[in-house]
Amino acid sequence: MGWESRRSKWKKNDNDARSDADIDYGRIVHSASFRRLQGKTQILNLGDSDFYRTRLTHSLEVAQIAGSVARQLTKDNEGHSAVPYLPDLALIQAIGSTHDLGHPPFGHGGEVALNYCMAEDGGFEGNGQTLRILTRLEKFSKGDGSDLTRRTLLGTLKYPVAYSRLANPDRKPRLIESPSVLKLIDRNWSKPPKCHMDSEKTAVEWILEIMAPTDRDLFMSCEDAAPIKGAEGKEPEPQHGIALHKSFDCSIMDLSDDIAFGVHDLEDSLALSLIAVDEFESYLSPEACRHHLDWVNSRRREGSDNNVYATMVKMLFGGGADRKHAISRLVGYFVEHCTIEELTEFQEPLIRFRASMRPEARALLKALKKLVYEIVILSPEVQHLEFKGQQMVVAVFEALRSEPKAFLPRQTFELYNAEGGGVRVICDHVAGMTDGFLLKTYERMFSPRMGSVFDRL
Repeated sequence: MGWESRRSKWKKNDNDARSDADIDYGRIVHSASFRRLQGKTQILNLGDSDFYRTRLTHSLEVAQIAGSVARQLTKDNEGHSAVPYLPDLALIQAIGSTHDLGHPPFGHGGEVALNYCMAEDGGFEGNGQTLRILTRLEKFSKGDGSDLTRRTLLGTLKYPVAYSRLANPDRKPRLIESPSVLKLIDRNWSKPPKCHMDSEKTAVEWILEIMAPTDRDLFMSCEDAAPIKGAEGKEPEPQHGIALHKSFDCSIMDLSDDIAFGVHDLEDSLALSLIAVDEFESYLSPEACRHHLDWVNSRRREGSDNNVYATMVKMLFGGGADRKHAISRLVGYFVEHCTIEELTEFQEPLIRFRASMRPEARALLKALKKLVYEIVILSPEVQHLEFKGQQMVVAVFEALRSEPKAFLPRQTFELYNAEGGGVRVICDHVAGMTDGFLLKTYERMFSPRMGSVFDRL
């Protein structure tokens, strides 16, 4: 009944030298879901280059950074009551490796598309799909997915509140009203709440059942999001609710994901010349970087640099070796400025403590993420591809749903039948596709000159 228990009650052989966390880590990195991440978009379209990151390499980097954060928190907080509850390396790397398993093809565009498709059937959210994969869909057990320990699953539960509780009924996924010919998804209106799906209710109940009832209720609490002010003359837009809490382990993973997004995606963007020097300087002025620059100067063995900002910019926009050193410094800076917070309203140490980041470092990381998001992710070059991927996801989903027996692979159709015609099975099938497999499926079904009876489904 403890944090090391598994839902199936499976126990390792007495001769097995691995810890429970080692076993969990092994099950994750050897899973089909983990391998598929190599074929899923991080930011840039697969096939544009072999240099930049995919969801797989991003997940590996998040796992590595999470291990560094856990070790740094141990070193910096000797004697702190939270230290005994910090995860060991195998556990935090297992959790870091899982964090993107549920993301569908074509990134957040695919997530919005599937949430639109599932609007009347429980919705779709990538983090919620991760939990579904780990507790139900993977094949390491008969009915419990990867059958990971309770603590590992708690660490992967990024949002411990159900879709039905967070989704605002006044903000249902919808089509854009303006086009007269095309049917286009309202991408902003169709974003899901950050949640787990209601289909995983019993798994979440099992994960949290050993908590005290007061802890469990508070951990699953949420707040209604304030409406966003609309354009002049329009009503404020209703928003989804927001989950308030995550576990100690999950907070380390979440920080590490933020660091990887802000720093490593910046590296990819700079290497492919997607960000100009003046754009970088407009988002990250010398003053915005001051705390980081002072930290860099304090660590220099050869004495201080009078213009460390200019040196940093030159390195970031220079050759590969210089850029790598500057990126490594940024990662090291963020890791060294992680801290431990205590939420005294909780009794259970795994939710009482939480990893955080010092305000100066958090402000710089926020600026880096904003730069990557606004200049790269929102660029027409990236948005065109995300839009196209989103349309293909909807087309494939709706085609499969129209005649499941005719279009689903036989094994998937058998599962569909076993679930009583559950459309969630079709959603799982599409969400599990890589970008390339989704594209091939789309071409096979919709392109007159593509496809063969010898294609593997």
